[in-house]
Amino acid sequence: MRLDYILYRKDKSLGMRFLLFPLYLASIVYGWAVRLRTALYASNLLQAKQLLCPVISVGNITAGGTGKTPLVMALAQRLRENGIPVAILSRGYKGKRTSELVVSDDHGIRLSCGEAGDEPYLMAKRLIGTPVLIGKDRFFSGRIALQRFGVRGVILDDGFQRLQLRRDLNILLIDSTIGFGDGHLLPRGILREPLTHLRRADLFMLTKVGDREACQPLERLLKRIHPSVPVFHSRYEPLGLIGPGGEWEEVESLDGEKVLALSGIADPSSFSSLLKKCGMKVIKQTVFPDHHRYTRSDVASLEETVEGTDWIVTTEKDLVRLGGYEIGHLPIRALRIEMRVEEEAFFEEVMKLF
Repeated sequence: MRLDYILYRKDKSLGMRFLLFPLYLASIVYGWAVRLRTALYASNLLQAKQLLCPVISVGNITAGGTGKTPLVMALAQRLRENGIPVAILSRGYKGKRTSELVVSDDHGIRLSCGEAGDEPYLMAKRLIGTPVLIGKDRFFSGRIALQRFGVRGVILDDGFQRLQLRRDLNILLIDSTIGFGDGHLLPRGILREPLTHLRRADLFMLTKVGDREACQPLERLLKRIHPSVPVFHSRYEPLGLIGPGGEWEEVESLDGEKVLALSGIADPSSFSSLLKKCGMKVIKQTVFPDHHRYTRSDVASLEETVEGTDWIVTTEKDLVRLGGYEIGHLPIRALRIEMRVEEEAFFEEVMKLF
């Protein structure tokens, strides 16, 4: 069993708790460091910089995938439809070092997936005309976006912990299927920060919502910690299937087909569950670490693993990472998803900034 799944579970045997005790000690030190850093910014002993435009942060308080990138894309698209051009600022995690910060602009995509990182590259492909920039210094990349592209605002992808830059709206995402794990900080648990730091959020967004009633205990917890903040709900909506050459098919085309679920993401189980909901028969799974950089040997092993199945179905992020290899001979498709926010009031809150 993967370690992160163990950390999600609240019910642990005495032996398991004993084995995790060294991680618990490490989490105490980690917690002190996080609290100290937050206090320094709160007291202005460390100064946060401010851009001359609205700054929207989309982030989370747990390790793992909560749907930040899909929500960033949904926000950028909605703002653009309302005549509000924005830029997306990302760290560019797992991208190669490059002096070029602009992943894409009005003229197209400037950096490869390997240079930009999979998430910024995917956003650049999906949001043609929306500037996407990378860099650890979000203030610097934000100033470039304002000067070069004349945007009216910026969206920080994974920005909740980036306290160096002031933000006008702090959107905190929470995976409704796992909540806050067993309530411990990293590395003992999955929390990046103590739960009291939820009070920095302006909006809560529960993601991967299926049964609204099942979300009620989590919502009650949020209301106890930060009662004045509204809670919104979202889910993944499958849009279609994409081939390595850009081929487009309806999701229903693989209904009843035997598939190999291929993923290198933070939550592979939710991906497999989504494929099953789409009517596919997931008879094999190949799971790599999050942001995995595929190799030729990985592709070669897929040629063998696919035997006994009709298709390989992967995520769109994985497909862009596989783009450097010849995979056209494989029966492979990527599931394109979109985040659907259930309450229109969420976007109304965002529009108030402009």
